[in-house]
Amino acid sequence: MSKERARRRAAREAQLERERAVRRRRVARRERRRAVVRRLMPRWPRRRTGRLARHTRGERAAIVGLTGVALLGIWVFVDSLALRLALVALLLLGLPAIVVLALDRRS
Repeated sequence: MSKERARRRAAREAQLERERAVRRRRVARRERRRAVVRRLMPRWPRRRTGRLARHTRGERAAIVGLTGVALLGIWVFVDSLALRLALVALLLLGLPAIVVLALDRRS
């Protein structure tokens, strides 16, 4: 009886070892493939740079959207062309200050 159990246990362990070997080969192949892809792909800097780098995508979308709404409002509700151009210039010059006041994270 114990010889039969030992034989079955040895067969189970041999089967587990074969499965582990297959798994190790599969993982090694996957790692080699990833290494090749990593080597071939260009590396881009992960940090965002520029004026809007410190704002999230939603904040940037809000800045652009609200600026567009303000520009549309100026062009729809103001009749004088000279006043329109002056207000647009004032908006674009004051936009960085408005963004800093509204979205500054230091406070």
